[in-house]
Amino acid sequence: MSSPLLKRELGVFGATLMGLGSILGTGVFVSIGIAAEVAGPGVILAVGIAALVAVCNGLSSAQLAANHPVSGGTYEYGYKYLNPWLGFTAGWMFLLAKTASAATAALGFAGYFLNAVGVADRTYLILTALVALAVLTLIVLTGIRRSNIANTAIVSVTLLSLAVFVAVGLPEVRWEMPALQNDSSIGSIFQATALMFVAYSGYARITTMSEEVREPRETIPKAIIFTLVLTMLLYVGVAVVVAGAGGGDKLSLQPGGTTAPLEVIARSFPIRGVSQLLGVGAITAMLGVLLNLILGLSRIWLAMGRRLDMPRVLARLNPSGTTPYVAVVVVEVTIALLILVGDVKTTWSFSAFSVLIYYAITNLAALQLSPAERLYPQWLAWAGLGNCLFLAFWVEREIWLTGLALIAAGLIWRAIVRLPATN
Repeated sequence: MSSPLLKRELGVFGATLMGLGSILGTGVFVSIGIAAEVAGPGVILAVGIAALVAVCNGLSSAQLAANHPVSGGTYEYGYKYLNPWLGFTAGWMFLLAKTASAATAALGFAGYFLNAVGVADRTYLILTALVALAVLTLIVLTGIRRSNIANTAIVSVTLLSLAVFVAVGLPEVRWEMPALQNDSSIGSIFQATALMFVAYSGYARITTMSEEVREPRETIPKAIIFTLVLTMLLYVGVAVVVAGAGGGDKLSLQPGGTTAPLEVIARSFPIRGVSQLLGVGAITAMLGVLLNLILGLSRIWLAMGRRLDMPRVLARLNPSGTTPYVAVVVVEVTIALLILVGDVKTTWSFSAFSVLIYYAITNLAALQLSPAERLYPQWLAWAGLGNCLFLAFWVEREIWLTGLALIAAGLIWRAIVRLPATN
């Protein structure tokens, strides 16, 4: 008996906003600060290189989703075009990376919100993060249409705050940029590129929800391209302001693991109120990322439940067929557990490795498309594959060793749960 399918309710505009909501959060408010700490002014170059890699991967994702528009993203593409083991690995890495990222987004929201109201207490930080998680989970449980409305409102505020930051900050840029120092070596730029790539990877949410997109062969490629172009332009503008107007003394993480380099720089702008507006934008951005991660993660759990790589109960839909309610609840519980132990920099580095492996499998699957299915030149997938594998191992050694160990653990899990089926 086949599982029921989700309803198709998203067009190009809604899908693009879902992509932007997934990207414009911890990506711009966290990763640019971390990458700038690693590479100094070389962060501008890292932003550009990461954008090019993201374009290659985005186009591979687009043509795969256009030809196989079901929930699950690269997990499903791995199954269809490669083999079950690579498909499982993609889904497993997505779950690990994005659950941790969701916890970081929840804590990031709580940190910015409590800072805005003048409260500094770890107990309140965790409670606020858990409340935000619970509220957004309830929204997701109501279905994709209401989730899209909430996301549109969130993204609008975030875009406004970042646009004002760039517009006010560009005149303050010292165009005599400092020469690349030790903190901008080639190695540090590659590491920063790996970290910045995660800041673009939210467009994957469009493909993981492709079962809910109208006319997927037309809608998904357009939505991914629009999302990446808008994001790249915004990131370059932000990076130029951060590196050119901020100075090296401001390109660093703040004490306690919370990043707010954009707010620090905005306080020095001649126009009052920019830092406050940016604070509001950061709050809405974190909410947008958390909302979209709950959506994306629940669709991966749904897909893995359908294929029995996870318990089949995860594939259950609500009576109206608009949301996998069991999977959504599981996502809420796992994120809540990680909120208690999350660390921003470690989580972000681990996400970088995991996401790069995920997209390496995406590009590998895209190479298997037939000429009739292919929408873009094959060399784009080769470029994406090579760059993902290269950049994945520029994060800290402890991170990628842990990632490889978790891949092995996941494959062992799959072998065990599949034993009854083979006997």
